[in-house]
This record gives sequence, C-alpha cells and structure tokens, in this order.
Amino acid sequence: MEMIIAAACCSVLVSILLKYLKIKGFDVFQMIAWNYLSASILCFYWFKTDLTHVSIQNTPWWLIFTLAILLPSIFLCLAKSLQFAGILKTEIAQRLAVILSLLAAYFIFGEQFSQLKLIGVVLGVLAILAIIVGQATEQANKGLSLKSALFLFSVWAGYAAVDVLLKYSSSLGLQFAVTLNLTFIAAFILSIAYIAITQANWQPKNIFTGLFLGILNFSNIALYVKAHMIFKETPAIVFAGMNILVVVLGVLSGVVLFKERIKAYTWIGLVCGVIAVLCLAKAMM
Repeated sequence: MEMIIAAACCSVLVSILLKYLKIKGFDVFQMIAWNYLSASILCFYWFKTDLTHVSIQNTPWWLIFTLAILLPSIFLCLAKSLQFAGILKTEIAQRLAVILSLLAAYFIFGEQFSQLKLIGVVLGVLAILAIIVGQATEQANKGLSLKSALFLFSVWAGYAAVDVLLKYSSSLGLQFAVTLNLTFIAAFILSIAYIAITQANWQPKNIFTGLFLGILNFSNIALYVKAHMIFKETPAIVFAGMNILVVVLGVLSGVVLFKERIKAYTWIGLVCGVIAVLCLAKAMM
C-alpha cells in the first residue's frame, strides 16, 4: 500500500509544483523539457532498459516521435489547466482519461465490456461532462472559462491518447520500458531543440527545477508499476487506490494550498468520478 500512496503523492506533487512555480515566474516549458532528461536517465537505470537491440529499420519511429511530441504538449496543457481551472478539476480530468482509453479498447482493440464496466464508463463520461461544461459556462469570465475548459478537455483527451499509443506499441512487440525510454529521450531532444530556436533566455533555475520535476514524474510511473507487480493478483486495488487517492489529495491541495472553491458541478464530477473508478475496479476483479 505504501507504493500506491507514494505514487499518488508524486503525481499530485508534480501538479502542485507546476502551479506554484508558474505563479513564481518560472518558465514552464523549459522545466518540462529538462524533466525528460532526468526521467530518461532514471527510466534506463530503474527498468534496466536494453536499448542494444533497438533496430533502426524495424522500430516504429513514427510512433516514438508522435509520443515524443504528444507528451510535452500534454504536459504544457496540464500546466495551463492547473493555472486556469485549478488542481482539483485537472486531477479529475487526468484520472478519468482511463474512460477514453477504455472506449478506444472497445472500438479499436475489440475489448468486451461487462455491465459494470459499462456503468463505470458512463459515470466517467458524466463526470467529465459535468466538470468541462460547468467550467465553460461559468459566468465570472466567459473567455477565461472557455479557455480553461479547453485545457481540461486537452488533458483528458491527451492522457488517453498516450495510453492508447502505449498499448498499441505493445501490440507491435515493443517492450513498455523500451518505448518509454525512447520516448523520453526523443521528447527531451525535440523540446530542447524547440527552446533553442524560439527562446534566447535559458535560466538555471528552470533547469534544476525541471530535473527535480522529472524525478517526481518518473517516480510516479515507477512506483505505480512496482505496485502492480506487488499486487499482481489484485490489480483493481492498485487502479482504484491510485486514482481515488490522487483525486482526494488533489481536493486537499486545491482547497488548502490554493484556496480553490468546490462548486456544485465540481461535486457532481467528483462523486461520479469516484463511483466510476470503483465500478471499473470491481469489473477488474
């Protein structure tokens, strides 16, 4: 259980840091770029990735580079969503990306749905609609509300797209660790190249905080995978524990640290989201 708690803490800490450092004037994209350097190094040593057998001809590089472009783009959308919509709604959107992944598994990979899984998916969609539509229709600042709703949707759809592409890479015969390591390396190279072309001001503070962000980011992944290895007979415990813990910690950090208010539509999304996760976890048993 300690692994699940630690993984959830790392996930929420990434969000807290992104939101706090943005307020303090740090360059978010520079931090995101450097995060992939430490993440790729940790990925190589933690998973003991064997890159010696990577073939130039047979590796689906289009998939690696699609992921390498998608990951930092979604990370940037995550930062924008945290800035405009807040931690609570962003964490719910990120966690419920699993709903889109399941729909893709049904329509693309031909996976069958049980009645309980179908209920979970429907509740998950209702949760996302409550949060995004509620955010878009807030009366305080219509333009800002629409922008924040768009970033929430981008987080939801983006994380689901990454999950689907990683599953697709496995169907092509690529090991998860190899795909992840190559993607992190490519994401770092592409991000640094983009910054070198578009920005002249490189600040050491962004480099160091980015490297630390990468440690937290990868720790979240590594601990989650480790938890699945420990609870390999009961993956539903890891799935439900991780998602619900992240949402609960997101609520606490949003309300306590950043004084976010929980409105009626957020409560609807929160309750529907938690029940959806529980239904999906039960369906996995």
